[in-house]
Amino acid sequence: QVQLVESGGGLVQAGGSLRLSCAASGNILSINIMGWYRQAPGKQRELVATITSGGSTNFADSVKGRFTISRDYAKNTAYLQMNNLKPEDTAVFYCLLRQRLVDYWGQGTQVTVSS
Repeated sequence: QVQLVESGGGLVQAGGSLRLSCAASGNILSINIMGWYRQAPGKQRELVATITSGGSTNFADSVKGRFTISRDYAKNTAYLQMNNLKPEDTAVFYCLLRQRLVDYWGQGTQVTVSS
């Protein structure tokens, strides 16, 4: 099994920054994708950013140029650096680990951006 523990959410003013962390443990394979999705109230969960075990990244258009994603492979941890945050970024952010076509999710961490 796989466990994901997220941290780093909170309340920030518009224009501010936050860094989310997602630590994975358990049966982690060498080939996988880690990433972040988010869900705002009344909306569907949507992709924010992903990074493969090879280092390839993918971002939602709404966060390009503001968010970066990285991984510490030795620690099985992914990071989402969020800069220039906007009120529309307010959501619960969920960490994802995908391997062998199975998705594992974290418990979610709240990010609130005040205007």
